Amino acid sequence: MHIPIAFLLLASVAGLLHMYWSPRLELRILTWWPMLLGWIACAVAVATGLLAQSGLPPQAPFRSTLNWHIGSGLALLVVYAAPLYVRWRRRPQNSIRSAHAMPQPDLLDDAEARIWLTLDLLAGIGLLIATGWNGGRLVYEWAVNVLG
Repeated sequence: MHIPIAFLLLASVAGLLHMYWSPRLELRILTWWPMLLGWIACAVAVATGLLAQSGLPPQAPFRSTLNWHIGSGLALLVVYAAPLYVRWRRRPQNSIRSAHAMPQPDLLDDAEARIWLTLDLLAGIGLLIATGWNGGRLVYEWAVNVLG
């Protein structure tokens, strides 16, 4: 479960650095590729987590922590899907009309997207912290799904 956290945190920090510090190609690459890989890894983690929690007792004392962990994991999928989807929708199309159209700037360089993208990335960082914290509590305080 560390892989989605690492990829998505890297993507968020790189995106914020690109927008507010230095708009470098390296930071753009470190935003989009880790975000895509982190989103895929997060989807796998959410799916396996939902399957694993189905066998837990419904009235367990850790259920509220587990529900927060599940909710923040699902929210991560939505928060990081938004910029990936918008960027995908803005990609150049292979058509005659798009050949004559002005190319759109990358989403990270678009002044109109800066505020919502900043809020999205900051929300993602907050959700990553909450998800990781609650996941750690489930494992280290409650030993949920820990063998032995």
